[in-house]
Amino acid sequence: MNPYLEILIRAAGAFAAVIILTRLVGKSQVGGLTLTDWVNGIVVGSIAAGLVTQLNEPAGYYVFGLFLFMILTMVSEWAGMKYRPLHKLMDDDPTVVVHNGKILENNMHKMRYTVDDLTSQLRQKEAFNIADVEYAIAEPNGQLSVLLKSQATPLTPRDINVPSSYRGVPSELVVDGVIIQQNLKQNTLDEDWLLGELQRQGIQSIKEVFYASLDTDGNLYVDKKHDDMDHYLDITDKLPGRMPQ
Repeated sequence: MNPYLEILIRAAGAFAAVIILTRLVGKSQVGGLTLTDWVNGIVVGSIAAGLVTQLNEPAGYYVFGLFLFMILTMVSEWAGMKYRPLHKLMDDDPTVVVHNGKILENNMHKMRYTVDDLTSQLRQKEAFNIADVEYAIAEPNGQLSVLLKSQATPLTPRDINVPSSYRGVPSELVVDGVIIQQNLKQNTLDEDWLLGELQRQGIQSIKEVFYASLDTDGNLYVDKKHDDMDHYLDITDKLPGRMPQ
């Protein structure tokens, strides 16, 4: 068989096999990418590695394989836009995993989606209590979309017709005991001001500071390397141990 024809057959088979395997593994493994992006990340990386390391094989074979996967990706994306059933086959459907505060276990089992996956992604959406969630939907790219119940949705100034002021991004002033000089200058501040503010909070050395930032209202946030905490809430299943520093 012609080597290039064999590579064509292998590439098409590998492309289909990886998509099927990914569908079987579930959404949580895709990690924010579409299915075709994830497939290409795996396969193209493997082909490129072979191009670099397999010195006993002609480089043209690997280049041809990379070219084939580019064509297969473009064709599959085009076909997905033209034919909705194929698009559903390639990229899957959104799946409801929480409805009106109730976890839909059957839907989660079909996706190989665990409670730990669910609670972790809910926390990323600032939803710490499942009872407050109206809908949680696992998207085809592995992300979780969350709609809170109306009673749990925070009021915004617009909801109560209250004017609000500008709120920008805080400036990092200290990271792991090191002063970020450029950010001090951008805020027309100096080390003397920073050290004075730290002393007001009982901090005598910059080395005691793990992180410090200044918000647009001029408020200084400081986190010490060794926090004085009387109580720590551990959300894991581990036995109680030392207080984290």
